[in-house]
Amino acid sequence: MSAPCHDRDKTPAQAEMLYNRLTKRFRHLKKWARRIGTDAFRLYDRDIPEIPLVLDRYGEGVSGALYERPYEKDETEEQHWLHAMTEAAAAALEIPITQVFLKQRKRQRGVAQYDKLRDRHFTQDVHEGGLVFRVNLSDYLDTGLFLDARRMRTLIRAEAGGKKVLNLFCYTATFSVYAAAGGATEVDSVDLSNTYLDWAAVNFALNHLEARTPEAVHAHGNLPPFRLIRAEVLRFLSEAAQARLSWDLIILDPPRFSNSKKMITTLDIQRDHQELISQCLKLLTPGGTLWFRVNARHFHLSAFPGVEIQDLQAQTTDEDFKGKRMLPCFTLKV
Repeated sequence: MSAPCHDRDKTPAQAEMLYNRLTKRFRHLKKWARRIGTDAFRLYDRDIPEIPLVLDRYGEGVSGALYERPYEKDETEEQHWLHAMTEAAAAALEIPITQVFLKQRKRQRGVAQYDKLRDRHFTQDVHEGGLVFRVNLSDYLDTGLFLDARRMRTLIRAEAGGKKVLNLFCYTATFSVYAAAGGATEVDSVDLSNTYLDWAAVNFALNHLEARTPEAVHAHGNLPPFRLIRAEVLRFLSEAAQARLSWDLIILDPPRFSNSKKMITTLDIQRDHQELISQCLKLLTPGGTLWFRVNARHFHLSAFPGVEIQDLQAQTTDEDFKGKRMLPCFTLKV
């Protein structure tokens, strides 16, 4: 194991490097962002090896993460370093330091990346593609809007018109909102977390769309086109097959691994994706499409005889992610 690295004397120089890099990136990206109609984009992704940060701009705030270093660093020194980087980011972007939130991202198992870290509730409503989404910059490692899925959201909106859509592991239902805005006749959003289903309802409401839970459906006596369903995905798929339900477009965006106590079994996407995909394909209407996004950069897709598979990684790379390896993304058609 390497010896601890005490390098406070390098911190001012690194802060200046980050300031210069962010100033240049922001000058370039804000023009592009304005052109495509978004105020949420990636600013910095470990561009400088000595500064292993990822920084994302959301409206007038910044959410960032420090990735684990290959060496040990004293906690006091690390906090001093993080504060200096926070000051540099705020200065470069001309925003208050209180609107820059840096967290420490370590190797996560299960759903730990979705766990709440604190209760500061710094939320913003950001714009993308003519839509509005609420993000939380302070309390979670992930904000509620995955920026690297922006192009996939756009592609789904373009395909959703007139179709029944199922969004599995829906999180805050941003794919669902895009599908609804694209003219989907029905959208079912499935997740096990009440927190994220409540967040999903906010995202629908921000876009003047109404989404309800099945309980609310019974209370109102009618079936709205956009439904929020609290269920474990594996069980939901099994019950949907038994009920002979079907959808024209299914979105499968699972975590890489989950051992949530609310689930009947663990989920390992490399191990379990073949079964998950097979169950989804059975629920597609003739000519339907399964969109499959993998939250793991090192992933091998199993063979599915008779299924047309298209790799969309190149199509889902946007300007703020150029030169970066995107998460695997596929469409599958029977």
